[in-house]
Amino acid sequence: MPADSQWRPLFDGETTAGWRGYRAEGMPDGWAAVDGNLTRVASAGDIITEEEFGNFELALEWQISPSGNSGIFFRVTEDADRTYESGPEMQVLDDATHADGGNLLTAAGANYGLYPVPEYSTKPAGEWNEVRILVEGAHVEHWLNGVMVVEYELWSPDWEQKVANSKFSEWPGYGRAKRGHIGLQDHGDWVAYRNIRIREIP
Repeated sequence: MPADSQWRPLFDGETTAGWRGYRAEGMPDGWAAVDGNLTRVASAGDIITEEEFGNFELALEWQISPSGNSGIFFRVTEDADRTYESGPEMQVLDDATHADGGNLLTAAGANYGLYPVPEYSTKPAGEWNEVRILVEGAHVEHWLNGVMVVEYELWSPDWEQKVANSKFSEWPGYGRAKRGHIGLQDHGDWVAYRNIRIREIP
Protein backbone atom coordinates (compact mmCIF):
# COMPACT_ATOMS: atom_id res chain seq x y z
CA MET A 1 0.00 0.00 0.00
CA PRO A 2 1.28 3.52 -0.73
CA ALA A 3 2.84 5.13 2.31
CA ASP A 4 0.45 8.08 2.30
CA SER A 5 -1.72 7.68 5.39
CA GLN A 6 -4.76 8.83 3.41
CA TRP A 7 -4.92 5.41 1.74
CA ARG A 8 -6.94 2.64 3.35
CA PRO A 9 -7.70 -0.93 2.29
CA LEU A 10 -11.04 -1.99 0.81
CA PHE A 11 -10.11 -5.69 1.12
CA ASP A 12 -8.39 -7.19 4.15
CA GLY A 13 -6.93 -10.15 2.24
CA GLU A 14 -8.64 -12.69 4.49
CA THR A 15 -12.40 -12.09 4.34
CA THR A 16 -14.95 -10.48 2.04
CA ALA A 17 -15.86 -7.91 4.71
CA GLY A 18 -16.90 -4.59 3.22
CA TRP A 19 -18.30 -6.16 0.04
CA ARG A 20 -21.69 -7.60 -0.94
CA GLY A 21 -23.58 -8.72 -3.98
CA TYR A 22 -25.11 -6.09 -6.24
CA ARG A 23 -28.67 -5.41 -5.05
CA ALA A 24 -28.15 -8.05 -2.38
CA GLU A 25 -27.64 -8.01 1.38
CA GLY A 26 -24.86 -10.58 1.55
CA MET A 27 -21.86 -11.80 -0.37
CA PRO A 28 -22.50 -14.45 -3.05
CA ASP A 29 -20.66 -17.72 -2.52
CA GLY A 30 -18.94 -17.44 -5.90
CA TRP A 31 -16.63 -14.70 -4.60
CA ALA A 32 -14.13 -15.62 -1.88
CA ALA A 33 -10.88 -14.58 -0.25
CA VAL A 34 -8.35 -17.07 -1.64
CA ASP A 35 -4.62 -16.84 -0.89
CA GLY A 36 -4.93 -13.14 -0.11
CA ASN A 37 -6.94 -12.36 -3.23
CA LEU A 38 -10.58 -11.40 -3.73
CA THR A 39 -11.43 -14.07 -6.27
CA ARG A 40 -14.36 -14.98 -8.48
CA VAL A 41 -14.33 -18.77 -8.14
CA ALA A 42 -17.84 -19.70 -9.34
CA SER A 43 -20.97 -18.13 -10.82
CA ALA A 44 -21.91 -15.30 -8.50
CA GLY A 45 -22.88 -12.02 -10.13
CA ASP A 46 -21.20 -8.65 -9.64
CA ILE A 47 -20.13 -7.39 -6.23
CA ILE A 48 -19.91 -3.87 -4.82
CA THR A 49 -18.41 -2.12 -1.83
CA GLU A 50 -20.77 -1.54 1.06
CA GLU A 51 -19.52 2.04 1.15
CA GLU A 52 -20.14 4.71 -1.47
CA PHE A 53 -17.50 7.10 -2.78
CA GLY A 54 -17.60 10.38 -4.67
CA ASN A 55 -14.12 11.69 -5.43
CA PHE A 56 -11.25 9.26 -4.93
CA GLU A 57 -8.21 7.46 -6.19
CA LEU A 58 -8.60 3.68 -6.34
CA ALA A 59 -5.61 1.36 -6.64
CA LEU A 60 -5.54 -2.41 -7.05
CA GLU A 61 -4.03 -5.31 -8.94
CA TRP A 62 -5.87 -7.84 -11.07
CA GLN A 63 -5.10 -11.20 -12.62
CA ILE A 64 -7.34 -12.84 -15.21
CA SER A 65 -7.67 -16.36 -16.60
CA PRO A 66 -6.79 -17.05 -20.25
CA SER A 67 -9.48 -15.47 -22.46
CA GLY A 68 -11.00 -14.01 -19.29
CA ASN A 69 -13.13 -10.89 -18.94
CA SER A 70 -14.08 -8.75 -15.93
CA GLY A 71 -14.34 -5.08 -15.09
CA ILE A 72 -14.02 -2.40 -12.42
CA PHE A 73 -16.93 0.00 -12.01
CA PHE A 74 -17.22 3.23 -10.07
CA ARG A 75 -20.08 5.43 -8.80
CA VAL A 76 -22.43 2.47 -9.18
CA THR A 77 -25.99 2.99 -7.96
CA GLU A 78 -28.55 0.26 -7.37
CA ASP A 79 -31.34 1.96 -9.31
CA ALA A 80 -30.68 -0.19 -12.38
CA ASP A 81 -30.78 -3.93 -13.02
CA ARG A 82 -27.02 -4.25 -13.53
CA THR A 83 -23.87 -2.48 -12.39
CA TYR A 84 -22.85 -1.35 -15.89
CA GLU A 85 -26.14 0.46 -16.41
CA SER A 86 -25.00 3.17 -13.97
CA GLY A 87 -21.27 2.83 -13.32
CA PRO A 88 -18.56 3.60 -15.89
CA GLU A 89 -16.22 0.66 -16.39
CA MET A 90 -12.49 0.15 -16.67
CA GLN A 91 -12.15 -3.03 -18.69
CA VAL A 92 -10.29 -6.04 -17.26
CA LEU A 93 -9.37 -8.51 -20.00
CA ASP A 94 -6.94 -11.02 -21.41
CA ASP A 95 -6.27 -8.92 -24.51
CA ALA A 96 -4.25 -11.64 -26.19
CA THR A 97 -7.01 -14.22 -26.64
CA HIS A 98 -10.39 -12.66 -25.76
CA ALA A 99 -12.40 -11.32 -28.71
CA ASP A 100 -12.77 -7.90 -27.05
CA GLY A 101 -8.99 -7.59 -27.19
CA GLY A 102 -9.25 -7.09 -30.93
CA ASN A 103 -10.58 -3.55 -30.40
CA LEU A 104 -8.79 -0.87 -28.38
CA LEU A 105 -12.23 0.47 -27.38
CA THR A 106 -12.92 -2.73 -25.43
CA ALA A 107 -9.36 -3.75 -24.53
CA ALA A 108 -8.03 -3.84 -20.98
CA GLY A 109 -7.82 -0.39 -19.46
CA ALA A 110 -10.40 1.19 -21.75
CA ASN A 111 -13.45 3.04 -20.51
CA TYR A 112 -15.49 0.22 -21.95
CA GLY A 113 -17.15 1.09 -25.23
CA LEU A 114 -16.48 4.83 -24.98
CA TYR A 115 -12.79 5.74 -24.64
CA PRO A 116 -10.13 3.41 -26.09
CA VAL A 117 -6.64 2.75 -24.83
CA PRO A 118 -3.88 4.03 -27.15
CA GLU A 119 -2.18 0.65 -27.31
CA TYR A 120 -2.09 -2.74 -25.62
CA SER A 121 -0.26 -2.70 -22.30
CA THR A 122 -1.45 -5.70 -20.29
CA LYS A 123 0.70 -8.47 -18.94
CA PRO A 124 -0.06 -12.05 -20.04
CA ALA A 125 -2.95 -13.94 -18.45
CA GLY A 126 -1.86 -15.25 -15.06
CA GLU A 127 0.30 -12.22 -14.27
CA TRP A 128 -0.69 -9.26 -12.12
CA ASN A 129 -1.65 -5.91 -13.66
CA GLU A 130 -1.59 -2.69 -11.64
CA VAL A 131 -4.51 -0.25 -11.83
CA ARG A 132 -5.18 3.25 -10.60
CA ILE A 133 -8.46 5.02 -11.23
CA LEU A 134 -8.69 8.71 -10.37
CA VAL A 135 -12.17 10.22 -10.15
CA GLU A 136 -12.44 13.87 -9.18
CA GLY A 137 -15.65 15.69 -10.06
CA ALA A 138 -16.10 15.10 -13.79
CA HIS A 139 -12.45 14.22 -14.38
CA VAL A 140 -11.47 10.55 -14.72
CA GLU A 141 -8.11 8.91 -15.37
CA HIS A 142 -7.40 5.21 -15.96
CA TRP A 143 -3.85 4.05 -15.24
CA LEU A 144 -2.62 0.57 -16.22
CA ASN A 145 0.81 -0.73 -15.26
CA GLY A 146 2.12 2.75 -14.53
CA VAL A 147 0.83 4.45 -17.67
CA MET A 148 -2.23 6.68 -18.01
CA VAL A 149 -4.17 4.95 -20.78
CA VAL A 150 -7.48 6.85 -20.69
CA GLU A 151 -8.55 10.34 -19.61
CA TYR A 152 -12.03 11.80 -19.97
CA GLU A 153 -14.49 14.33 -18.61
CA LEU A 154 -17.88 13.00 -17.56
CA TRP A 155 -20.83 15.02 -18.83
CA SER A 156 -18.70 16.94 -21.34
CA PRO A 157 -20.05 17.42 -24.90
CA ASP A 158 -17.60 14.75 -26.11
CA TRP A 159 -18.70 12.29 -23.43
CA GLU A 160 -22.40 13.01 -24.03
CA GLN A 161 -21.97 12.34 -27.75
CA LYS A 162 -20.10 9.11 -27.16
CA VAL A 163 -22.76 7.88 -24.74
CA ALA A 164 -25.55 8.83 -27.14
CA ASN A 165 -23.90 6.75 -29.87
CA SER A 166 -23.34 3.71 -27.63
CA LYS A 167 -25.37 0.99 -25.94
CA PHE A 168 -25.30 3.10 -22.78
CA SER A 169 -27.84 5.48 -24.32
CA GLU A 170 -30.46 2.91 -23.25
CA TRP A 171 -29.90 3.75 -19.59
CA PRO A 172 -30.62 7.37 -18.55
CA GLY A 173 -28.72 6.92 -15.29
CA TYR A 174 -25.48 5.77 -16.90
CA GLY A 175 -22.52 7.77 -15.59
CA ARG A 176 -24.75 10.39 -13.95
CA ALA A 177 -24.18 9.70 -10.27
CA LYS A 178 -21.69 11.86 -8.42
CA ARG A 179 -21.34 9.24 -5.71
CA GLY A 180 -21.72 5.47 -5.64
CA HIS A 181 -20.21 2.05 -5.03
CA ILE A 182 -17.04 0.48 -6.42
CA GLY A 183 -18.01 -2.66 -8.35
CA LEU A 184 -16.22 -5.77 -9.60
CA GLN A 185 -17.70 -7.76 -12.45
CA ASP A 186 -18.49 -11.44 -12.71
CA HIS A 187 -18.35 -11.97 -16.48
CA GLY A 188 -18.29 -15.75 -16.17
CA ASP A 189 -14.52 -16.10 -15.87
CA TRP A 190 -11.98 -16.62 -13.10
CA VAL A 191 -10.48 -13.32 -11.94
CA ALA A 192 -8.61 -12.24 -8.83
CA TYR A 193 -8.07 -8.81 -7.27
CA ARG A 194 -5.63 -7.86 -4.53
CA ASN A 195 -4.15 -4.84 -2.74
CA ILE A 196 -7.44 -3.00 -3.19
CA ARG A 197 -7.16 0.40 -1.53
CA ILE A 198 -8.66 3.84 -1.82
CA ARG A 199 -7.78 7.44 -1.07
CA GLU A 200 -10.78 9.72 -0.78
CA ILE A 201 -10.46 13.23 -2.18
CA PRO A 202 -12.31 15.98 -0.27
